[in-house]
Amino acid sequence: MPSIIACATCANNFADNGPNAAGWSILFMLGVIVLMMTGVAFFMIRIALRSRNSLDPELRDDFETAAVQSH
Repeated sequence: MPSIIACATCANNFADNGPNAAGWSILFMLGVIVLMMTGVAFFMIRIALRSRNSLDPELRDDFETAAVQSH
């Protein structure tokens, strides 16, 4: 199963059962990248939701209301 989802470097490095520093470093780096991207996405969504919830209703752009009024 790991050879199906792994890139060529990871698959070759994990093929041996011995200690494999290159394979583990690639796996660790992939884990760090995924965690960082998840954190950035979480905070971007959180900031967008908080700004939408705390915005004064008079300052909001109601595109649906504007589209109905223009017809």
